[in-house]
Amino acid sequence: MKANMQPIDTPIPTKRHTLLGMSPSVAQLRIDIESAARSEAKVLLTGETGVGKEVVAHEIHHGSRRSRAPFVTINCAGVPDTLLESEFFGHARGSFTGAFRDNPGLLRQAHGGTVFLDEVGEMSLRMQALFLRFLETGELQTVGAGAARTHVDVRIITATNRNLFESVSAREFRADLYYRLNVFHLHIVPLRERAGDITLLLDHYGGLFGQQHGRAAPVFSDQAIELLARYPWPGNIRELRNLIERVVSRATTQVIEPAHLPKEVLAAVSAANESAPKNVGHAGPHEARVEAILERLLVHRESFWTSAYAAFMSRDIIRDDMRHIIRAGLEHTHGSYQVLLGLFNMPAADYKRFLGFLKQHDCHLPFQRFRALRATRPADLPFRRVSA
Repeated sequence: MKANMQPIDTPIPTKRHTLLGMSPSVAQLRIDIESAARSEAKVLLTGETGVGKEVVAHEIHHGSRRSRAPFVTINCAGVPDTLLESEFFGHARGSFTGAFRDNPGLLRQAHGGTVFLDEVGEMSLRMQALFLRFLETGELQTVGAGAARTHVDVRIITATNRNLFESVSAREFRADLYYRLNVFHLHIVPLRERAGDITLLLDHYGGLFGQQHGRAAPVFSDQAIELLARYPWPGNIRELRNLIERVVSRATTQVIEPAHLPKEVLAAVSAANESAPKNVGHAGPHEARVEAILERLLVHRESFWTSAYAAFMSRDIIRDDMRHIIRAGLEHTHGSYQVLLGLFNMPAADYKRFLGFLKQHDCHLPFQRFRALRATRPADLPFRRVSA
């Protein structure tokens, strides 16, 4: 393996690296990255969770004339809307409760460099309007600083796992902002569509985690590789990395056979083989991930905090997925959030924390619509797929 090859989901060091993979899609992606790096145009990166959109953004930045300037990442899904404006544009001391000192804002900190907006599709309509104004004028107005404005020079790269065109049609995303961002579009294919690269990724991450854990690099048998190639990888390369580290840390032998793979991988491949003729094309990777979380909550009785909350905070699921989970629970509890605590295996003392989390991330659904549904005792409920 060449030393200068870098997997899509590996953090980028200071020097430029290429992407690991021999598939045609990765080869085309390298060409597109080089083209985007030569340009100053805005870039929109699309693809499922875990495919490596942030790493591609780093690649574009490192290959551009701005490579010596800052690269700043803003996670639009991980910051509550009430704080996102301050994170973007900065705030003056005393402008709101908790503003104990001046904050220049991330856009100012990236002056001369690149700003990467991850999960831009999660931005509220209000923030979309403010951000569009910045794109049109280049002016920043600090929160609480009156009419004082400054100009910054930054290149904008955005990423989303949503279909923004559909969001525009549903009036959830501004059309004028979409067309401003979608100048240079790069789509990163999911891992299941480039299964031929899995062997290279196994070699790279196996060596990496073997070194970290003080073990010899694992050798995956042909049967294990075949199973991993057939697995749908809903979490893409991020999930593959986690799987390899888990295997390396637990295996007692250097040769990894199917028996050493996680049970959920074996079960998913087996289920896919059995249901392929009747279910092909019906469920996307995100839908599968949400259903898996619902099963962990309702069947295996895992806590909301260790399943749904953890997946949301690690960006394995997005805001719409969390709303789907809450909607499913409220259908079962007849609209009662207090009963939902028990259904999602949380103590009653977590009520305020639970509601605070939902409201902070705009996942709190009005309970009235569920009062007309037939009440069902949560303890008697088997897992079932719930339509959005």
